[in-house]
Amino acid sequence: MNSLAIKDYIVFLVYFVIVAAYGWFIYRKKKKSVSASHDYFLAEGSLTWWAIGTSLIASNISSEQFIAMSGNGFKMGLAIATYEWMAALTLIIVAVFFIPVYLKNKIYTMPQFLQQRYNETVAMIMAVFWLLLYVIVNLTSILYLGALAINGISGIDTTLCMYALAAFSIIIALGGMKVIGYTDVIQVIFLILGGLVTTYLALGRVAELNGQDGVINGFNYMMSQSDDHFHMILKKDNPNFPSLPGLTVLLGGMWIVNLNYWGCNQYITQRALGADLKTARSGILFAAFLKLLMPVIVVLPGIAAYVIHMKGGLQTEMLQNGELNPDKAYPVLLNLLPAGLKGLSFAALTAAIVASLAGKVNSIATIFTLDIFKKKIDLEASEQKLVKVGKISVVVAMAAAVVIAPFLGIDKKGGFEFIQEYTGFVSPGIFAMFILGFFWKKTSSNAAMFATVGGFALSVLFKFLPRLMDLEFLASSGFSSLVVQPDGTSLYEIPFLDRMGFVFVIAVIGMVIISLIDHKRGVKAKGLEIDSSMFKVSNSFALGSAVVIVILTGLYAYFW
Repeated sequence: MNSLAIKDYIVFLVYFVIVAAYGWFIYRKKKKSVSASHDYFLAEGSLTWWAIGTSLIASNISSEQFIAMSGNGFKMGLAIATYEWMAALTLIIVAVFFIPVYLKNKIYTMPQFLQQRYNETVAMIMAVFWLLLYVIVNLTSILYLGALAINGISGIDTTLCMYALAAFSIIIALGGMKVIGYTDVIQVIFLILGGLVTTYLALGRVAELNGQDGVINGFNYMMSQSDDHFHMILKKDNPNFPSLPGLTVLLGGMWIVNLNYWGCNQYITQRALGADLKTARSGILFAAFLKLLMPVIVVLPGIAAYVIHMKGGLQTEMLQNGELNPDKAYPVLLNLLPAGLKGLSFAALTAAIVASLAGKVNSIATIFTLDIFKKKIDLEASEQKLVKVGKISVVVAMAAAVVIAPFLGIDKKGGFEFIQEYTGFVSPGIFAMFILGFFWKKTSSNAAMFATVGGFALSVLFKFLPRLMDLEFLASSGFSSLVVQPDGTSLYEIPFLDRMGFVFVIAVIGMVIISLIDHKRGVKAKGLEIDSSMFKVSNSFALGSAVVIVILTGLYAYFW
């Protein structure tokens, strides 16, 4: 039943009051220093390691994970957890190699890095691009999918849900990064607690199908009834292979997805850029441990819904317009929860959405204010004016997302794949530009421009190339797969993770060639301040990283 009981509203009200009151407390506590732009946008020197770690997770986990990734769990099983588990290892790499470069060179935004390393043209192009991407793809997806999910659980009008989520997120975002960072701690507590409750009860419902009870019995029965849903590496004949093409998740494009997202993304790196190196690394390592837990919260419920559906349950609840819709798995499960616990899980979902929206819109405001307004519109703007412009940007960006979100067809594509594929058009070129910019001093601005423009052009080419070639050749090749479109038609495509790998390799080769030519012509590249001592880690960090790697190895070995 898609409605909330009085107990659910009471639990949700408690969540809302706790977050709002704590956010107000943090805001009042820091109000004297809010005029400093770095304090507002980065919470410079204010976030502890646990606040950084939880904020990273709160900003990352949102409606596309709870709804779309749970839907993918229903459709393809545990394999979709590779996005979460590979992210844990990626976070360690970012903490060791990326964050020291940013902090040593006093880099606070990604466009600033591009200007400092390449030139103003590259920086401005990417600043505008990131603003468009964050508003049109990310902000709209989080907002619209979140509203649909809340509508499916509570019955509240979708448009009203969008307005409410936007308003709540704006209130938090206007307090600046310090308020976002510390309220994210509360958000993650609700997110994890509510998510675990949903998983616990879902597994209990699965156990009942076999005349048993308990989480362990439910999990074992789920594995026995859906063995095909517990493999991390998909084979070529699996219908979901185009989304997760085999070993690509370990050796190919999945690395580009994760390293670009966690290491070259203002939305994420911003949480650590205001801290010292030790605090930043500790926070990122904490986030890596939390990442290991996420599939339990966002993937297992989807698999549980699949087993229940295959055993004759949820036959009408999983339908949308007469067709099976995997993205309804998580909302349907929440509707099976008893009053009170449903309110807790509802609060967890809302916490995930609001935290992500607030973090994303703060990043939008940071890039616009520090990289566009301050450098192109008002070069002499005071600190107070920059903060004011940032707050206005928060409201404008969220209002734009509310207006355009319903017209993008996000629910038809599937939110998680919508975000991954469309950011995948540019992430290979961006990552190539960053990684060579970090570690190869000869990388030139012309090479960076090639990665920016050429990487996007190559991604588009590889997207549509199979449609222009001989289908019999494609059917026998290992470079394309038959993909079923939302309208039911089929066509050959190179899996987008493979496309990203191909584009990244070509972009790197092109950048090296262009940089060497520029070097011979006497064009000087601007290097960064880097030395080997930056990459040394503490014994505690090394031990924690080793534990994460051992756990990941065990998970992949068991669920291969």
